[in-house]
Amino acid sequence: MIERFLRYIRTEKRYSNLTVSAYERDLKQFGKYLINIYGIHDITEATTEMVRSFMVSLKTEKGEESRSINRKMSALRSFYKFCLREEAIEVSPMQGIKSLKQPKELAKFVPEHDMEKVRFEGDGDFKVVRDELLFEMLYQTGMRQAELRGLKDSDIDKMAMQIKVLGKRNKERIIPISRQLLEMVENYKKVRDEQFPERGNVMLLVNDRGEAMSPGFVYRVVHKILEGVTTLEQKSPHVLRHTFATHMLNEGADIRAIQKILGHSSLSSTQIYTHNTIEQLKEIYQTAHPLGDE
Repeated sequence: MIERFLRYIRTEKRYSNLTVSAYERDLKQFGKYLINIYGIHDITEATTEMVRSFMVSLKTEKGEESRSINRKMSALRSFYKFCLREEAIEVSPMQGIKSLKQPKELAKFVPEHDMEKVRFEGDGDFKVVRDELLFEMLYQTGMRQAELRGLKDSDIDKMAMQIKVLGKRNKERIIPISRQLLEMVENYKKVRDEQFPERGNVMLLVNDRGEAMSPGFVYRVVHKILEGVTTLEQKSPHVLRHTFATHMLNEGADIRAIQKILGHSSLSSTQIYTHNTIEQLKEIYQTAHPLGDE
C-alpha cells in the first residue's frame, strides 16, 4: 500500500522527489515501529492508540523536536487519507491526533549591512561570474534553490525583464527582475558558452564541469559567500529567500505581492516575515525614543 501511495503523490499530486523521499522514510519508520512494538506487519491495521504511542516514543525516546514529529504526522495523515479513498481502511487512525505545539521562530535573514559586504573578486573568471549570478538570483528573486537549479535559458524573458519559475507541484510563476540582474545573466551566458561550447544540457546555471547543479553544490557556494560577511549560524540558500522577503517588507513592499513572488499558496506562510519587521521597529524605537530603553 505504501508503494501505491508513493506512486500517487509522485505522479498525480506531483510532489517533489525530496518530499516523496521524506514521506517514504516517515511511513517506513512507523511501519518498523508497529512491527517492533505490536508485531503488526500491515501498516493499514494501525489504530489511533498506536499512532499516539509512536508520537510519545519519538518525543521521549528519540528526543525529536515537535516540528519533526508534526511532519511525520502529516505524512501519516496523507497516507491514511489515501487509504480511505482506496477503501483499504474504514476509519483513519489519525482521527483525534492533533499536532504538537511548537515555538514560533523568527525567519533567519542576513541584515542589509552584511549583504553590502558581499564582494566577488575575479575578472571574467567563469566560477566567479557563475557564483555571483547564483547568489544574486537567490537574493534578488527569493526563489528556492530547487527552482534556481531548474532554470533554463529559455525561462529568461529579456524583453519583459522577468523569469519563469517552476515551483512546487509544477506550478509556474513569473518573477520580475532588474536590468542589472538581466545584464549579469547575459554576461554569464557568454562566459559559460566560452567555457563549455559543447555542453550537453539546457540548464542556465551549471557546475564546474558544465553539468546540472546538485542541491549540495548550491549550498556550498552560498555558504562560502555568506561565511565571509555574516555571523549568522545558518548560511543556506533558504536564508537568502528569507532575506529577500524581509528586506522587501522593511522597504514597504505589499505582503501580498511578496506572497506571489515567493509562490506561497497561503498568506500565513508569508506573514512569518512580518515578525522580523516588528522586531526591527522595536530596535528603532529603543534607539531613537528618549524613553525607548527604559
